[in-house]
Amino acid sequence: MTPQDLLKLYESQINLHRFDAVAPLIAADAVFWFNDGSFVGHAAISGAFKRTWASMGDEIYWLSELRWIAVGDMAASCIYQFNWKASINGQEASGIGRGTTVLRHEADGWRIVHEHLSGIPG
Repeated sequence: MTPQDLLKLYESQINLHRFDAVAPLIAADAVFWFNDGSFVGHAAISGAFKRTWASMGDEIYWLSELRWIAVGDMAASCIYQFNWKASINGQEASGIGRGTTVLRHEADGWRIVHEHLSGIPG
């Protein structure tokens, strides 16, 4: 599996809204930065995901405008626009932001080691 394959799989698995579906794609020591905090390791990242899924019913998440800024034998990094649609308090909502994902090649394949999602400035 290439870094590109892993990120595509992550994009589809995240829409299952089950952390066990994405956990195998994330390194145990991963660091995720979101607008509401920094999360290190599976337990903290899982909690952040579960809070988001609980607050956003029927959320659909996808990536666009992917730009692989570095791809090597042991590490790769991609910047992109993330998009989402959901129901919040019974109202349809949607949004966009920008993201960065860093992947590391481990003994058994590629894993996400860092994700940074934030709003669009301005």
